[in-house]
Amino acid sequence: MAKFLVKAKYSAPDGVRGLLEDGGTERVTAVRALIESVGGTMEAFYFALGEYDAYVIADVPSIEAGTALSLTVGASGLASTDTVTLITPEQVDAAVKLSPVYDAPGKFDN
Repeated sequence: MAKFLVKAKYSAPDGVRGLLEDGGTERVTAVRALIESVGGTMEAFYFALGEYDAYVIADVPSIEAGTALSLTVGASGLASTDTVTLITPEQVDAAVKLSPVYDAPGKFDN
């Protein structure tokens, strides 16, 4: 499973109008159904004041499933999302044990 933090903005005026008509709990239900439609689960959903209108933490089966969710929401034209892949401490532990080889740009041998 891949875990994502989704930061969502409702479009003005139509997305915001839809939220006003539907209410908060109906939006949560709709987002949960969206995530479950690709085999995922919603861990948390919070509305917020500020740059983003809502924050969602979701577990989905793959990066492809997460991409499909983002594309579906964006195609509606009523909301946009910024998605952050969340990484567990155990995944970081596994990453630091790898030994990538990298030739940095602009590095000159003298």
